[in-house]
Amino acid sequence: MRTRISRGVRRAVAAAAALGLVAAMAACGSDDDAATGSTAVTAEGVDDGAELTLWTRAPLELQAKALVDAYNKSHKNQVKLTIVPNDDYVAKVGAAAGSGDLPDLFAADIVYVPNWTKAGLFSDITEHIGKLPYADKLNQGHIRAGTYKDAKYVLPFVLDLSVIFYNKALYKEAGLDPEKGPTTIDEFKQQALAIQKLKKPGVYGTYFGGNCGGCNVFTWFPMIWASGEEVMNPEGTKSLLDGPAAQKVYATWRELNAAGAIAPGAKDETGATWVAAFQEGKVGVMPYPATLLPTAAKTVDVGLVPIPGVTGGSSTFVGGDGIGISKDSKKNAQAWNFLSWLTTEAAQIDVLAAGNSTVSRTDLADNKYSAKDPRVATVNKVAASPQSKTPVALNFQQAFNAPTAPWSTLLRNQVYGDPGSLADDNAAITSVLGQGQ
Repeated sequence: MRTRISRGVRRAVAAAAALGLVAAMAACGSDDDAATGSTAVTAEGVDDGAELTLWTRAPLELQAKALVDAYNKSHKNQVKLTIVPNDDYVAKVGAAAGSGDLPDLFAADIVYVPNWTKAGLFSDITEHIGKLPYADKLNQGHIRAGTYKDAKYVLPFVLDLSVIFYNKALYKEAGLDPEKGPTTIDEFKQQALAIQKLKKPGVYGTYFGGNCGGCNVFTWFPMIWASGEEVMNPEGTKSLLDGPAAQKVYATWRELNAAGAIAPGAKDETGATWVAAFQEGKVGVMPYPATLLPTAAKTVDVGLVPIPGVTGGSSTFVGGDGIGISKDSKKNAQAWNFLSWLTTEAAQIDVLAAGNSTVSRTDLADNKYSAKDPRVATVNKVAASPQSKTPVALNFQQAFNAPTAPWSTLLRNQVYGDPGSLADDNAAITSVLGQGQ
């Protein structure tokens, strides 16, 4: 999941709510027997020339097109792909769910998966997943996000991970080792300050989305996980963002801001341009989406390391999208054929890895493409780390990603305002997480 949230999300969420999404799902349900007929459950599904429909949101267009093209060239079944603007996706899914017109397959930002699973938008694929010989090697964060009452509803579609990018050229100028990025939060601060001391016009030590809750979910949560602490309780109903590691993270960014080492504009950065300054060579070191390595590497000599914790460790936010069979599909066996193919080496290595995207199977992390670029190997390795996580909460969007989320209030107070408000701000997050549960 890349959790940067655009301005239209609040409108989209409101539109979906107005449709009575959850109520509609409870009324509609899904008839598994009607959808699957008498076809036996197999690991591969059925490839008999059926036409399947698939929706995904625009940020995944590159990977989705590559996967669909490869599948269509090698199968009788044919998948018709629809790319939906990110701002419109939630409302479009909500409208289709209420009217019984969902496509056969659809992807969902991992933030929305728990809600849409609980609402009944996906078909149960527990038995199908269980027949995959490498089921335990699939990214378990995505699997858990799509599990409701012990039933599994989604597979990983495309992973989006957070890492640390640093500018090797600026590191050399600052007297830093260009082959050694930060391995602790203090080293991150020290290296950012070293870049700042260059006093190069328009160049700053670091940058972040100071008014983007999703950006800092994606990049700050891993600093806490790498320190051995959690951001929420296991049920996703209580915020733990006032612990020692979290306070160290906040203090680090507060000190960087006080030193003038954060590029101007960060305070008002909503996420729309939070990666641009690094790509322009104006930032020394910052947490960054791993999927943008090919883009950033066109203009910057990029160093890459995992996101560290207080005293070491490494972690990443395992974001991106999950994918499942909709409740409305009448071609479940054929749809499963596409999903099962997504987990194969043909899709994971020959399509995703070949396109510099992270594979979702831990047993395929070391492959011929990652072997060519140590940075890609690092991304794959941290994706499989036990400290790397996909946080799950039914009210995640409202608590953390929405423009008015209490998490945004907390982080802005910690960096730019009154850090003494931490207890109250953390309690406000808990209040939202627990709503309706």
